[in-house]
Amino acid sequence: MSGRTINSAIVLLVIGNFLAIISDSIIKWQGGDVPIFQFVLLRVFCTLALLLPFLGMIDRGRLFEGTKIHLIRAHVGLAGVLCMIVALNSLPLATANAIFYAAPVLVMVFGVWFFGERLSWLSFFAVVSGFLGIVVILRPVELSWESLSALGLAFALAINALLVRKLPKGQTMAHTLLLTHLYVIPAATVLALVEGAPFDPTLLGTAFASSFFILGYNITVLLAYRHVSANQVTSAEYTGLIWAMLIGWVWFAEVPDIWFYLGSAMIVVPIILQSLEEKRRLRVIRKTCEAGS
Repeated sequence: MSGRTINSAIVLLVIGNFLAIISDSIIKWQGGDVPIFQFVLLRVFCTLALLLPFLGMIDRGRLFEGTKIHLIRAHVGLAGVLCMIVALNSLPLATANAIFYAAPVLVMVFGVWFFGERLSWLSFFAVVSGFLGIVVILRPVELSWESLSALGLAFALAINALLVRKLPKGQTMAHTLLLTHLYVIPAATVLALVEGAPFDPTLLGTAFASSFFILGYNITVLLAYRHVSANQVTSAEYTGLIWAMLIGWVWFAEVPDIWFYLGSAMIVVPIILQSLEEKRRLRVIRKTCEAGS
């Protein structure tokens, strides 16, 4: 599947988000009693091993270009992974993922703060509705550091998404992933040593499986967005929420309540409306250009 058409790109994103939820499910399944920092370090090494077949895509002449941005993204990503593990072990799978999907809303907010971007009325509505949706899902009476960790991952995803703009032009995804994981090894190693847990070889299996499925997700995203405009297919990313509900129900016997559905709709629907509006705007521009030619 090439991703050269809108339909094939949508299928790729649906499959990719399924793979991402499988990775989340593996982390949740292993439980919170395992040494978290050791698991994260093993996952880093497993990802690097999986990237070996893609070494041919790396520009060795500019191997360490963009080091400053890669270092920032690596450590923001490390904090996000730690938040994700805590969230998945303390929240239902679907609830945690609903909050993870607040990341696009935060991207818009940070875009205004750091890049001076302007929000349309629909973007502003998405920001307000998304924030209220998070409140509805978490509900102040149920707030805890564990539940707020899901927001920590959303912040990390949003920051790293914005920092993509600062990456060197023409640098491949394999190159970016390689540097990100190489640069995080020292911090992850220190955290694992401070944790002081004895080496648990059983973590290798779950770390490799989680890395494998997340790498699969990254590849499908790369193929989906390479030939098709993001605004045309990005709403397909939210099928991950459906996968999370189904797998949470089947694998963990989790049944979302009405607050989950309401809050999720408040986060997701405005983003989808934005995507549809952008698609309509581009269609109008294209027809105008065709009429003028």
